[in-house]
Amino acid sequence: MSRSKIFNIDNLSQQEFDEDAELIPLMTTEDEEQINSETLPETLPILPLKNTVLFPGVVIPITAGRDKSIKLINDANNSSKIIGVVAQTNQDVEDPGFKDLNKVGVVARILRVLKMPDGNTTVIIQGKKRFKVDELISEEPYIKCSVSEFLENKSQAVTEEFQTIIEEIKSLALQIIKESPTIPSEASFAIKNIESSNFLINFISSNMSLEVKQKQELLEITDIKERALATLKHMNTEYQKLELRNDIQSRVQSDISQQQREYFLHQQIKTIQEELGGVSQENEIEEMRIKAKSKTWSKEVGEHFDKELAKLQRMNPQVPEHSIQRNYLELFLDLPWQKFSKDKFDLKKAQKVLDRDHFGLEDVKRRIIEYLAVLKLRNDMKSPILCLYGPPGVGKTSLGKSIAEAIGREYVRVSLGGLRDEAEIRGHRKTYIGAMPGRVLQQIKKAGTSNPVFVLDEIDKLSHGLQGDPSSALLEVLDPEQNNAFYDNFLEMGYDLSKVMFIATANNLGSIQPALLDRMEIINVTGYTVEEKIQIARRHLLPKQIKEHGLTKEQIKINKAELQQIVEGYTRESGVRGLEKQIAKVVRGIAKKIALEEDYAPKLNEEDVIEILGAPKLKANLYENNEVAGVVTGLAWTRVGGDILFIESALSKGKGALSITGNLGKVMKESATIAMEYIKSHADALGIDPEIINTYNVHIHVPEGATPKDGPSAGITMLTSLVSLFTQRRVKKNLAMTGEITLRGKVLPVGGIKEKILAAKRAKIKEIILCEDNKRDIDEIKADYLKGLHFHYVKDMSEVLEIAITTQKVKDAKSL
Repeated sequence: MSRSKIFNIDNLSQQEFDEDAELIPLMTTEDEEQINSETLPETLPILPLKNTVLFPGVVIPITAGRDKSIKLINDANNSSKIIGVVAQTNQDVEDPGFKDLNKVGVVARILRVLKMPDGNTTVIIQGKKRFKVDELISEEPYIKCSVSEFLENKSQAVTEEFQTIIEEIKSLALQIIKESPTIPSEASFAIKNIESSNFLINFISSNMSLEVKQKQELLEITDIKERALATLKHMNTEYQKLELRNDIQSRVQSDISQQQREYFLHQQIKTIQEELGGVSQENEIEEMRIKAKSKTWSKEVGEHFDKELAKLQRMNPQVPEHSIQRNYLELFLDLPWQKFSKDKFDLKKAQKVLDRDHFGLEDVKRRIIEYLAVLKLRNDMKSPILCLYGPPGVGKTSLGKSIAEAIGREYVRVSLGGLRDEAEIRGHRKTYIGAMPGRVLQQIKKAGTSNPVFVLDEIDKLSHGLQGDPSSALLEVLDPEQNNAFYDNFLEMGYDLSKVMFIATANNLGSIQPALLDRMEIINVTGYTVEEKIQIARRHLLPKQIKEHGLTKEQIKINKAELQQIVEGYTRESGVRGLEKQIAKVVRGIAKKIALEEDYAPKLNEEDVIEILGAPKLKANLYENNEVAGVVTGLAWTRVGGDILFIESALSKGKGALSITGNLGKVMKESATIAMEYIKSHADALGIDPEIINTYNVHIHVPEGATPKDGPSAGITMLTSLVSLFTQRRVKKNLAMTGEITLRGKVLPVGGIKEKILAAKRAKIKEIILCEDNKRDIDEIKADYLKGLHFHYVKDMSEVLEIAITTQKVKDAKSL
């Protein structure tokens, strides 16, 4: 093989190297083709590279410090200038031998040799073509090896896919040059002017920040398409790192710039404040110190405040913790430590205030007056923790405000509905940005005293989530034995809540945590009766709506009959919210007529109410008759008050089966089964033929099937209905009953008596059968509500049947 072919390269544009030139010409496609056509020498002197890899066509400077390397460079420079360049496998080896070299290298031409002052030699070389290292010829004075062609697969170089990869490499290279602060922008001109795809890949591979091993792997890839894809992959990784590095640098620079900007602004503000006579940090601290002297807190609290104030004084005003610390100390100064409002011990006046604002609710009013009476005798008594439990709209929340006025205390309220973060009660720790105290201390601060009336509204609507259980946090707040040192995370000290009068409100006790329920005194605020609603409407709702709509008492008058018409025909609720809306609608109707100057009568009648509100939407159940066997009137309690219900039963030919309908609950169905079994076991005593029970099916139905019904109070009503059915005898006229039964025939007491009695009175009932134990409930009802009613108190089912079942047969009695 002729050596002259590879050395005779003076005509190649890339080799025209002028020693005075500032730029090294780039390899063109023609240059690359000419090099590839040249013959490789059989042997080459090998220059080991320690920390880089040379690629074909690329010009790089190399500093040689080893004696062997310097001698090789000098010998080659004085002769053919052609050497073989191979990267070491291990960079730590100072005197590499043949075994320390990779097996693929690049033929290089020496362009210039420079002698450095430190004795080292710097040589500028340009890669030509790849070769494979075959065998070692000699290691002295430097390594010489036999080499062979490194065959490359360039069949993919003409495909569209390959050209797309090259375009992507060029585009990404330009982006890297643009984003990198260390690469000069002129490098983009070099990338744009490279025509050879192979040289572009080699040029970029040589200049990427890769390890020697990674570059050697790229050099050894035979397929040009695979090498291009591998290069693109490394470029993507490098670009992502560059973006991340730039982003971090930008943020750090931004933070530093922002801090410097804030510092100068704070200095300017400080100067302006001093010029205008404003308050500087030193003055703020002094003001806090003066305020602290007027506080009546304990020695422990005072020492803690002084310690925290000294910490604020040492703090740089520019750091975020400074504002948190200042807020912390301001909270200390704003809290009413040992500051209490003076209670009013005029019990008669307190009773008048409670009666003025709320009609009824006698149990609640009595408990408040009892508390004031004991407090009057013993001034250091702990405040009670009450829980007003009842349906919506009965005045539980507004009652707290009246209590506060009655005893002369401040009033604060916190709505707990939907609260799911424990920090809302206990506060956040100071370490968090935006930390603040819990709602309890916030409201105490707002009240300005340490003994306000504190309403915890909707305590049954508390929720819990990932941030903890607020109902558990309330255990300490509502425990009289613990709340004298309530710990708030933000305050970091105990605060005395023992003098606070907590009043919780709830609609459903079942959803309150048992431990929390145990800490409160439960007061049942029952729904209002029709009579009470009429009085509330006359005393409170109507005057309020007349005032809010800009009318006078002379312009509109609604009598008791019309108010009762509104209550019964347009509302069905325990409270009075719906009633207030209907009254407001009536008042608006009159206000409209006055504004339009229409004629109207100030005193409203039934037709006027229907004209404004429309036809009545509801109708109260009334007693019907006793002409049908098996139909008995019972009494029921609902969430909107009392009501009457009818128990109907019928017989049909069959085998003694019992079927029950009317959307009844499990307990109510069990009552029907008990009644049936009682009749079977006492058939002879009741005058019923047992054969009839076995040859007829019994069907019990409770009308208004869309309304769910449950409870044991219809037991005696169902038994009376079945006895009337089997005997075909009438039930006593204008009679209703309520009570639970047992298999022995005993009658047990039930609840909701007040509501049931009033419902019976509205339904024109004259006589009522109750368990003897329910007599105490009747005694608690006002005598006015009991007029016209006669009560039968019973212990056994036989007494019920003796009173309820007459000897007279029903109309069209069946022959059984």
